Amino acid sequence: MKLKQGLFASLLLAGLVAGVMGSAQAQTFRLASEAPRTDTQFIAGEKFNELLKAKTNGALDIKIFADSTLGNTQAAISGTRGGTIDLALSGSGNFSGLAPLLGVLDIPFLFKDSAHAYRALDGKVGQELLDKLGEFGLKGLAYWDNGWREISNSKGPVRTPADVKGLKIRTTGSPAHIEAFKLLGANPVPMPLAELYTALEMKTVDAQEHPLGVLWSAKLYEVQKHLSISNHAYSALIMVMNKAKFDALPPAQQKALVEAAHEAGQYQRKLNADNTSVIIGNLKKAGVQVVESVDPKPFLEATKPVRQSFVAKFGGDNYIKAIDAIRDTK
Repeated sequence: MKLKQGLFASLLLAGLVAGVMGSAQAQTFRLASEAPRTDTQFIAGEKFNELLKAKTNGALDIKIFADSTLGNTQAAISGTRGGTIDLALSGSGNFSGLAPLLGVLDIPFLFKDSAHAYRALDGKVGQELLDKLGEFGLKGLAYWDNGWREISNSKGPVRTPADVKGLKIRTTGSPAHIEAFKLLGANPVPMPLAELYTALEMKTVDAQEHPLGVLWSAKLYEVQKHLSISNHAYSALIMVMNKAKFDALPPAQQKALVEAAHEAGQYQRKLNADNTSVIIGNLKKAGVQVVESVDPKPFLEATKPVRQSFVAKFGGDNYIKAIDAIRDTK
């Protein structure tokens, strides 16, 4: 009888231990994203989850909340800082209110091409800028890809800066974006992505500037019939995590999170590159008039003062010079 009781107790204890281990293996992080589920941000988020589970043997996984379901951009960033949200994915310019130097990445025509942008973001400059988020309760995990910003509007084709003059255009809250469009003679109106479709539909704003992927996935083309491939600025996404939660993880899991975030970002970059021509074709089929060849020189000349004014307000001349120095390297 005592033997049976001892065996039962041992089995019960083993069950409790297994239950505790099982609950540890079920640690799920909530990831907030503005983009729709059809966007590559969501697709790459699923890849992030797949990679993270594989690297941690199922100890960590991610639940993605797309379409701003956990709040607009600033609410998601604030929630991640406070710990009510675990992870957030948002444009680098949306963090410039916390760490103004991150806004250096939004300076018009700073990057020659995507390869140049990736060299900067994946190198010393990018890491130093990510690290600046630490004092605000955020751990910068990796850069993802929003892409090259293009101009769409409901008024007419945009081929020169004169065509932008007078447009009420939705921008991010980035000081560099806002100043650039003021220099072009437009009236920049910062607002969250979640509010943009309605604002365009109701003519609260005439225009917007987003990468093609967002234009397509958010269906902004339904209320914008003119698109110009202006490539006026590259827009990086940053995957961040609540720093206290990151720091509380074992080193191996911290390493897995950073690696998985970086690899998923690389995966998303390729998705976006492969989708560019497909999206342009689909936009044309949807009735959007696309100006594919825009001379960048007059736009570059008009927005050149952004560099000087940014440095005067926030500093960062060293980062601009470092990015310029790797412009033509491979």
